[in-house]
Amino acid sequence: MANLKEVRVRIASVVSTQQITKAMKMVSASKLRRAQGAIQQIRPYAEGLQNMVGRLVSGLEGSAAEMPLTSVREIKRVGVVLLTSDKGLCGGFNSNLIKTARRFIQDLPADQQATLIPVGRKGVDFFKRSGLPQDLRFKDLMLKIRYQATAEMADQLSKAFVQGEYDQVVVVYSEFKNPVVQYFRVMPWLPLQAESPSASSSSSGAGAGQGAADYLYEPGREQIVQDLLPFSLAIDLHKAMLDTQASEHGARMTAMDKATENAGDLLRELRLQYNRARQAAITTEITEIVGGAAALAG
Repeated sequence: MANLKEVRVRIASVVSTQQITKAMKMVSASKLRRAQGAIQQIRPYAEGLQNMVGRLVSGLEGSAAEMPLTSVREIKRVGVVLLTSDKGLCGGFNSNLIKTARRFIQDLPADQQATLIPVGRKGVDFFKRSGLPQDLRFKDLMLKIRYQATAEMADQLSKAFVQGEYDQVVVVYSEFKNPVVQYFRVMPWLPLQAESPSASSSSSGAGAGQGAADYLYEPGREQIVQDLLPFSLAIDLHKAMLDTQASEHGARMTAMDKATENAGDLLRELRLQYNRARQAAITTEITEIVGGAAALAG
């Protein structure tokens, strides 16, 4: 059995750790409220914009539909944008994102080459010695998510796609559901997919067949699509980053809450162990005193 001093040191260490985990849980809860508000605000806008752009692109005919950002070609080079956090202590959040990206890359056909585009230090650190080609220009964007920086990243990746550096770009991110539940997704990002006519008709309801004749576009459908495509891609990427940020704070809050509970359980065991050791020490002292008194009396 450990002596009293060792148990006291362990108790003090666990109490100190518990105070840290409590503080981290409160900080994460505060950040989660802000991040959750941001993602709840952008989601309806992003979904509405995506649907509108999809309908506009599907309405273009002939060569007008062959725009650089929507052109589908044979896939040889795939850009994998991996969104992770810059800090740890958030349970299996980062490992699940990395596992999702690795599974996607491993499932690619042998004639397709993947290039990793990590956003967040944890992804950079994990794949540092993997031998996988990496584009590290955007690794620090998760430190402070700003739409302007996201739009610049979307613009550079779009240019790389148009110039043929990538034939497809996907985004691996975490979709926020609640602080306990996150869904790890692989989102096709480029080329931008047009909404199918059947989906457009079903969402429009009755009279959808003549919906195209009911609208006049100024300055024209093609010009509107060309202006909206880069903006829609930037919004989709920004939403994925906000989703991942909210998921990170939720995972960290949950992990710190569980760590605090575990520290409490360990404290109860250590205090029980301390009391037993103290009782044993007192009993030993009493036995020695009685034994000494008996020896003197004899």
